[in-house]
This record gives sequence, C-alpha cells and structure tokens, in this order.
Amino acid sequence: MTVVYFDSPMSDDERRRKLFGGDLFVYSPTPHSMALVAFAREMAESAFAPHFPPDAQHHLAGPDYVRVLADLKPTFINHPRSKELVRGMLADLGADLEQTYFDVPRLRSMTSEYLNAGLTLQFESHRDTWFSAPMSQLNFWMPVYDVEEANVMAFHPPYFDAGVRNSSRDYNYAQWVAHGRTAAAQQVDMETRKQPEAEEQINREPDIRVITPPGGVLLFSGAQLHTTVPNTSGRTRFSIDFRAVNRRDVEVRAGARNVDSECTGTTLGDFLRATDLEPLPADLIRSYDTVPA
Repeated sequence: MTVVYFDSPMSDDERRRKLFGGDLFVYSPTPHSMALVAFAREMAESAFAPHFPPDAQHHLAGPDYVRVLADLKPTFINHPRSKELVRGMLADLGADLEQTYFDVPRLRSMTSEYLNAGLTLQFESHRDTWFSAPMSQLNFWMPVYDVEEANVMAFHPPYFDAGVRNSSRDYNYAQWVAHGRTAAAQQVDMETRKQPEAEEQINREPDIRVITPPGGVLLFSGAQLHTTVPNTSGRTRFSIDFRAVNRRDVEVRAGARNVDSECTGTTLGDFLRATDLEPLPADLIRSYDTVPA
C-alpha cells in the first residue's frame, strides 16, 4: 500500500520514516517554494524572451534551444539566491536545518515531442539510488508552470519493495562527474552517455501521477521507481528539484531498503548543511564512497 499525505502536520522524523517506507507527501505552495518558482520564472523568461518558456520549443531550432539552456541552467543552479530559497523552503516544511543537508536545486526542462537528450533528457524508469544516491535521500520536486498528467512523473509503487534487474553495477558517480555530466550540452538530438537503466520489462501500470499547482511540493524517497512521462502536452514542462538527507540518517545508515542498486561511489559530497552550506564530514562521505570492483 502506498499512502499519499497532503499537507500533513507530521513531524520531520515521522515523515522521513514514512517516506523510507514508500509513501508520498504533497504540500500546498509555501512562501519560499513560490519565491523559488518566481525566481526561476524570472530567469527563464529573460533567457527565452520574447518567447514564453513553455512555448519556446516551437520557435527555436534545437541547437539554439540547447544554447539557451546551457547558460540558464547553471546560472540558476549556482546562484546564491537559489540556495537561500531552498533553505527557507525546508524551514517552511518543518525540516531540522541543523541536521538537513541539500544539494543544489536544478531547473529541469522536458520538451514536448521535441528534444530528448542532454539538457532535455527525459528519464526512463529508474531509481535515484541507481545513480550513487544514499538510501536515505529524499527528493523534493515542484512545477514552475502549470503541469498536467501528460508531462509529469509517474511512480510505480509495486516496485518499491521489488528489485528490477538493471545496469547500475556499471555506474560510478565520480566517473560520471569527470566524464558524463560535463558533456550534457553536447547531447542535442541523441543521448549517447551511458546511464543506469532497467534490463527487464517493467509493468508501468498502474502508476501514480501527482499534479500540483506551481510551487506545490512533492516529496518522495530516492528509492522510488519513477519515470518521466513522455511529454505529449504540446508545451515544455519546467520544474525544480533538489535532494536532501538528514545527517543522523546518514550516520546510522537509515533509509529505504536497497532492493537492487549496485552502483559505486556516492553523491554525499554534493550535500550542504542548510544552516551554513558546510559539507558533511569527509570521513562520513568516505565511508559511503565505494569504488568499482
């Protein structure tokens, strides 16, 4: 059974326990999530001017579209204001800021039947834990503009406790950072980078799709099997996501059960403490940083 909690007053400790068990949490827009959405809109609308960002795909050739994203996305990701607003959003949602560490918020763009590579890649069914994420990772997701069932994510709850044969054994995060991530802007018409994927047929139905207004927040475990729905809406879906861990969970290795992830390395070096943007202790990160066999 998968439970979807809406605007739950549950404590952060209890919420994390439920998320590690496969439940989903949905929240109405908060003051800081709306401020983050407004900041993303301001950047996107300036970058794509005079075109409205969700419609810009109909006015720009593929290489031109990717060039806009190649500047827009890192600018948003690395802007101090983005991190400030994530901190505020975590506080809005009741997280313990002294114990919570987050990675940079990413601006995603999923075009409609147009581009599907690099900066516009639409992910097939996967778990974040196939990509060297810790089992305690939680994902925060929110739309920047209106979304619909034809351009969001689909969750596949029956697989939360059931393993899927996959190629995560070939993935190491440090190698990806060195060779894969930096090539994103060169992937325009076809995705050539090797990433973890399912190696068996997945029954994607029934699925769960969560529709929130812009700034509405969806929380889920990084161990959830989910898919980017093929976008047939006619408009590009813009969204923001970031990931968070609680230091106590990392220290005691709490989290969802690992049913099938075989990747090596760790993303924990990317996480920053919400209060002061300090990283996790180096020895703690090293304890997770496995190497390929």
